[in-house]
Amino acid sequence: MPCFEAGSSRSSSVPRRAHDCLKSNSGALLSLILFCASPALAQDPGSLATEFFGKGVAIDVIVHDPSGEPIASPATVILLRGTIPAGQTQTTAGRAELVAKDLGDFSVVVEAAGYASTRKDVSITTNGRAEIDVYLRAASANASNIPPRPMLAPKARKEVDDGLHALASDHLGVAQKHAAQAMQLAPGHPDVLYLQGIVFLKQREWAKAQESLQKATQLDPSDASAFGALGMALCNQAKYDAAIPPLEKSLQLNPAPSAWDTRWALAKAYYQQARYDQALPMSQLAFSSSHGKAPEIALLVAQSLTAVGRYEDAAKTLREFLRDYSNRREAAIARRWLDGLAANGKIH
Repeated sequence: MPCFEAGSSRSSSVPRRAHDCLKSNSGALLSLILFCASPALAQDPGSLATEFFGKGVAIDVIVHDPSGEPIASPATVILLRGTIPAGQTQTTAGRAELVAKDLGDFSVVVEAAGYASTRKDVSITTNGRAEIDVYLRAASANASNIPPRPMLAPKARKEVDDGLHALASDHLGVAQKHAAQAMQLAPGHPDVLYLQGIVFLKQREWAKAQESLQKATQLDPSDASAFGALGMALCNQAKYDAAIPPLEKSLQLNPAPSAWDTRWALAKAYYQQARYDQALPMSQLAFSSSHGKAPEIALLVAQSLTAVGRYEDAAKTLREFLRDYSNRREAAIARRWLDGLAANGKIH
């Protein structure tokens, strides 16, 4: 099984982006992947609640300036499911509305001129409507030596946003067309290169994805999504040693629990490099924070437990997987491994 296949529907997570996060990074995917999100298209505030009520969640985002008042200037609001954008819109009088078609863990990223990029992780457990307050901080003039990101012209921005929405809706052909248009308009912009890289991941064109995503991370070294997607592209080429640094960088930039898909990819890379003491806790955290979106992570947990000599714990993990997911194709693997532990006298 590939380490990560960007934009798949198995998870709700491809990488951080809102201007910087769409950036406009999750994924994973950026589940990137690997693993991707179920999306909601951005629309004007107030237009979504009746359309999706009962089928998902209308999310009201109120963006506050440092004084606590709703921000007067426009701000970009990005809804991320793991590492894949699930919606994007602009604020009006400090408010924005997005729709999540599924329940689960999300991140809201807000970008506004003169303010530091702000991210808030939320867990949505009931249908209907949710309200989220995001408080911005003034940008620090000395916060970074990284030059400001280049602006993306409105036409190219629309192509990128439409392409990411198409990916989130699993419309790969549509996303590919938008990516091609965006590349014609702004071939050197990190957002465009990120979109192109995710399209290549979805197409299983690992080397092409690596090339695009490497360029994106060089142009924007603050984009967790792009680093996560790059690590997945490398992982899918069995370049595990090379995959570890960008995956670690992605989690350094975005340590939120919603980045479980990146943790899964990193755990696999650790395991393949015989770094079992690191693979075990990383795979366990990926499994617990995925909340059942990718139960097959349990097999990597079992492998890691076996590698560090915890055979009974590995057997317990495999038995629990068989108990809960006996109808999945991975069940045959779990039974074979469990039988092997018993045959080799590792478990009672």
